[in-house]
Amino acid sequence: MPGPLAEPIASFIEDVSADLSALAGRDMRHECVIEAANLVGALMDADERHTDTELRAWLDDVGTILDPPVLVTPDRLRDGGMLEGKRKWLAAPSTLFDLLVRADARDGSTRAQRYYTGATRLAHATAAVDLVPSPGELAALDIFRTKLLVKMDSVGVPRPGRSGRPGTTARHAPGSPAIRPSSASEATAEPIDSPDTPDVPSPARPIEDLLAELDGLVGLKDVKADVRRLASLLRIQKIRAERQLPTLETSHHLVFTGNPGTGKTTVARLMSQILASLGVVSKGHLVETDRSKLVAGFVGQTAERTRLVLESAVGGTLLIDEAYALARGSEQDFGREAIDTLVKFMEDHRDDLAVVAAGYPAEMATLIDANPGLHSRFTRTVHFPDYTTEELVLIFGAMSEAMRYHLDESGRRQLEAVIDAVPRTRGFGNARYVRNAFEAAVSRQAERLASVAEPSDDQLTTLTADDIVGI
Repeated sequence: MPGPLAEPIASFIEDVSADLSALAGRDMRHECVIEAANLVGALMDADERHTDTELRAWLDDVGTILDPPVLVTPDRLRDGGMLEGKRKWLAAPSTLFDLLVRADARDGSTRAQRYYTGATRLAHATAAVDLVPSPGELAALDIFRTKLLVKMDSVGVPRPGRSGRPGTTARHAPGSPAIRPSSASEATAEPIDSPDTPDVPSPARPIEDLLAELDGLVGLKDVKADVRRLASLLRIQKIRAERQLPTLETSHHLVFTGNPGTGKTTVARLMSQILASLGVVSKGHLVETDRSKLVAGFVGQTAERTRLVLESAVGGTLLIDEAYALARGSEQDFGREAIDTLVKFMEDHRDDLAVVAAGYPAEMATLIDANPGLHSRFTRTVHFPDYTTEELVLIFGAMSEAMRYHLDESGRRQLEAVIDAVPRTRGFGNARYVRNAFEAAVSRQAERLASVAEPSDDQLTTLTADDIVGI
């Protein structure tokens, strides 16, 4: 009887074997069966722990299609060590994937994207066999996905979910939208600080589009990995729900810690859209708030004010900036009333609301630990480190390109020197600092060119060392 992996395995084999057979001029189905078996076995071996449920799924859906078939009990399969060491297969893209990527690079086709789609779908289905995927499986899934994408990048094949010229790696600054037009030069920029009105996106975007936008953010390596793994966990739980299998409630409330301008709002907006794409929330918009918008000055008003803000976020994500400010003051402070209202509302609307509480690390830890209701709901913390000088220069470049400016070499060297001289103390503005530097550079350039009767297009779009000043 077919098991939980039968359909994704069959779909993967059908799509990939069709492409490979056409390339090779012969039937490649056998090689694709081995490929699927290797992928399933590698994911199951990722945590070096083979559960009975995993082994039964492997025997039902992999063992039966091998030649010769493997027809043993789960205990015999475990004792024989057939899956031991299979995780090594994930260390590098396979030979078959390499063939598809190189063929795509040659003729501009999308065979590698079909492999990627089928393989990642099968990998998530494999991780969904057990009730809860282990951290090792989630990490292996992310490593596998990343290696496929890096391989595509290396030969100029466009990733799934990313438009543009083959090989283009879109980089954008926090607070700017992803590069959605046909090239990076057609991008537009938004301010770092979004308005308080809800940011309601159009109908849910495909998950791969959103992950591609996440990957395109400058820096934030560990942040992006944390978000991708949470997305994988939610995808896995969705697969189990679709199979009418037991699921564990997965908290999608998060604590974001770090200095201003480190991309917290940008990632929160993307996270909300990811939740909508996976059906966790119904809309995927982002509502930003802080203590001043939640806390009133008189008894009874805070609860109502907080409730109205929370209601505007239902179906999406509420981002509370400097959330620790809610717990400042005495027991009579109205911020406590806002916290109590928040905790109750999160419980009443847990199926269609995500909350991100943001602030400095020490203060946020104190806030969460001080309230049992918050402590039980905010179980994941994502830390946003300060950007390096190199990353801040890249962010400046993305802002410049979006507005049709560019730095010459002297301007780049001067910008590096200016950023290096800024103390990286608590409260360092990061991308906000760079935005201010960019706006100042544009102003100084305008002053510099004021005496030029007919400046050329190159003069009007070039920022030099003379235009770069510290903020």
